[in-house]
Amino acid sequence: MSHPWFVFVDLLGTFAFALSGATAAIERRLDLFGVAVVAFVTACGGGVLRDLCLGSTPPVALVHARYIAVALLACAMALWAQRLIARLQHPVLLFDAVGLGFFAVAGAHKALLLSHDAEAAVLLGVATAVGGGVLRDVLLNRVPVILQREIYALAALLGAGIQVAGQATGWQPAWTPWLGAGSCALLRFLALRRGWRLPLSRAPQRGSGG
Repeated sequence: MSHPWFVFVDLLGTFAFALSGATAAIERRLDLFGVAVVAFVTACGGGVLRDLCLGSTPPVALVHARYIAVALLACAMALWAQRLIARLQHPVLLFDAVGLGFFAVAGAHKALLLSHDAEAAVLLGVATAVGGGVLRDVLLNRVPVILQREIYALAALLGAGIQVAGQATGWQPAWTPWLGAGSCALLRFLALRRGWRLPLSRAPQRGSGG
């Protein structure tokens, strides 16, 4: 059975990603229904993908009203506080970084409980963390962050890896999610602040014929 802390962490991630999706949709000037749809898809898309991969159907986000309620609450707050949020520097990236950490550990925790496979748990933790953001960007006709040179999936990999390592070695469940989520979010924030990017692949130079 999942520890109650992880339900709370999962809901925090849902709230943060719903804020991210709603804010991005508002910036694209979608109508109220469009903002709500993008907020929900961003908040729950990664978890739905994880549950489908684990064979845990129907996905928890579609059958537990608390996920829909939290996503709609975040959507309403984003609409109500538009002017305040607009004063933040890159608010979509800010909310996204927070949600990334929470979902990385919550996804890895659930995957390890159901699959008992550390490698699969880490990968599904990453998928949970990045899935909603990818769907958001696709819906809004933007290049997904994960396909750019951003340190994004790598940050989620760190958070999921810490969670799986802690869970496998018996660390206290009351603090492992905070360590994993905090490490993920910190790496993402530092990458954004300092402009850290992954290196480009380079094709080999062809010599000129003589």
